[in-house]
Amino acid sequence: MSERTVVLDHERVQRKLERIAHQLHEENHLESRVVLVGIAPRGLALAKRLQSRLQVIAPFTVELVTLQLDKDAPLEAPVKLSIPIQELRDGTVVLVDDVLMSGRTLMHAAAHLVSVPLKRLITVVLVDRRQRSYPIRADIVGLTLSTTAQEHISVELGLKDTVYLA
Repeated sequence: MSERTVVLDHERVQRKLERIAHQLHEENHLESRVVLVGIAPRGLALAKRLQSRLQVIAPFTVELVTLQLDKDAPLEAPVKLSIPIQELRDGTVVLVDDVLMSGRTLMHAAAHLVSVPLKRLITVVLVDRRQRSYPIRADIVGLTLSTTAQEHISVELGLKDTVYLA
C-alpha cells in the first residue's frame, strides 16, 4: 500500500464544514427553504453534516435529499433522487460532493437537477483537485489542492473525519 498523507485532519475538516455552512447561510439568508442534495455516499454524509450546522445558524428550512448515480459510468444507469424531482421546482438547491476531480460526477448530477427549473443551483465540494475534464466548477470549496492524475484523494467520514492524499 502506498504512503498516505493527511491533508485535512478531523479538526480541520470540521472548520471547513463550519465555514461552508456560514457561507451558505450568508448567500441564502433571504430564502425560506434550501435543499441540500448529497451525492451518495460521501457527498450525502457531508450534506448531513452541513444540514445540522445550518439548522443551528440559518433562519431557513434545510431539507436533505439523496442523489445516487454510477460515478464510474453515469450514463449507464439512471440518476435516482430520494424525492420526486418536481419537488425541487423553483427552489434553491445545493449539490454536495466530497471531491471534485474531472467534474464528471458533479456534471451529471447537476444536469439531472436542472431538468426542472430551479431558482438557483449551488455546487459545494470539500476538496477540489483542479483536474477538470468537464466544464463545471464548485461554487464553494473547502480546500483546493493541485495534484497529479496519479495521486488519489480519499475522504473518510466517521467518528474522525479525515482527508488523505495517496
